[in-house]
Amino acid sequence: MDIKKNLEFINLQIEDAKKRVGRTDEVLLLAVTKTVDYELIDKAISLGINDIGENKPQELVKRMNHYGDKLNYHQIGSLQTNKVKYLYKNTKLIHSLDRLSLAKEINKRAKRDDLIVDCLVQVNVSKEETKSGIYLEDLEEMIEKFLEFPHIKIRGLMTMAPYTDDEKILRNVFGKTYNAARSIEQNNYENLTMEFLSMGMTHDYQIAVEEGANIVRVGTAIFGERDYSKKI
Repeated sequence: MDIKKNLEFINLQIEDAKKRVGRTDEVLLLAVTKTVDYELIDKAISLGINDIGENKPQELVKRMNHYGDKLNYHQIGSLQTNKVKYLYKNTKLIHSLDRLSLAKEINKRAKRDDLIVDCLVQVNVSKEETKSGIYLEDLEEMIEKFLEFPHIKIRGLMTMAPYTDDEKILRNVFGKTYNAARSIEQNNYENLTMEFLSMGMTHDYQIAVEEGANIVRVGTAIFGERDYSKKI
């Protein structure tokens, strides 16, 4: 697996996507390390990767224990309330805030340690039953409820598009998420920014960047196809 070649290709495609739409801001390449061997992650780190993400909290904690403060850690998958205690202190960004019970638990834990936990609100634009997230029509109301928790800071939105090659569908999902972020921004809520849009994975990150993503969550394109039955 040529990690160097893969990263060079991905970064080139991100820059090309930015140029196509006239963007000059930064896009964070978040390496998704699900089931990836440490040897490959070490190589990616040596080539400039500073941020990694895991779907499962217990796997993210294992990465934290291994690398310590060397990296920025992102919880990108659905988060159960009983797993919050393991990662709220050391996670740079929780991408999957999607319900009040989770916000309540994060706030409770963070309050004890006088911390502010940065979160993205997960939206389910396509209303797929297999995906978590808040529907767009409920988003503003839910955000106002989240803002009642002083130890949570909302830093933007996250979404997952359907797994499809239909560019029109992908652009619709990403474009609507971008527009939702800009609309929420206009309300000038305190303790909220729409700084980050976490959109796009291996099969659609170029389109996501063209539609406004500034965090892309990429695993397979960096590390190759993986055996998802394997544990760390």
